Amino acid sequence: MMTIRLPRLPADPLAPFPPAADALAEPDGLLAWGGDLSPARLLNAYRHGIFPWYSSGDPILWWSPDPRMTIVPADLHLSRRLRRRLRQSDWTLRADAAFETVMQCCASAPRAGQRGTWISDEMLAAYVALHHLGHAHSVETLDAAGELVGGVYGVAIGRMFFGESMFSSAPSASQVALAALCRFLDAHGFVLLDGQVASPHLSRMGFAPVRREDFLRACGEACARPALAGSWAHAFGSVPATTLG
Repeated sequence: MMTIRLPRLPADPLAPFPPAADALAEPDGLLAWGGDLSPARLLNAYRHGIFPWYSSGDPILWWSPDPRMTIVPADLHLSRRLRRRLRQSDWTLRADAAFETVMQCCASAPRAGQRGTWISDEMLAAYVALHHLGHAHSVETLDAAGELVGGVYGVAIGRMFFGESMFSSAPSASQVALAALCRFLDAHGFVLLDGQVASPHLSRMGFAPVRREDFLRACGEACARPALAGSWAHAFGSVPATTLG
């Protein structure tokens, strides 16, 4: 049985991560373990194309897969069927009005081939802290009664957005939230949206694999640009879903 030796992160949240190029090929992108989920550590990780993903009760694991699924926000693809549905929709979209609830819904959403969730209480608290600092954001899909039926959340640094998770309790509600997010990102000069790892769902929406080396270069340049600081609620406003079709 092969033993995998991984670097353990030091206690200092500002300590550098190992180079992403040192990540394992199997499992793809596993780079290091340990440390904490403090805002300083998380922001340092994302700036270097690294994110945490682990199961509750396990040590914190840090990943930088190769390739990386990304999209230029303006290139998001919506099917003709969904566009027709949107033109008759009574949904609206908003941002940063229910961040914690979106995370909780993502945590409880059933996913094919997965048991449980990686969005533990520890992860929830960490990203809510980032949200309060103006670095983590959500887009919410609301039905005609004002009920939350879908959403997406992630982390913004500079003009780079790192998608984390989506959920739907109504058909296509997460795709609509993603479409509204991409429109907002494009309007505000965001260069790239990171989808992390490949999935058929992301591929259908226009995400494409990028070599880690190229992703890290683009990520570094985008993160260095001036940030859209604070809550996005006012700048985003209330967006009728009909305008997305």
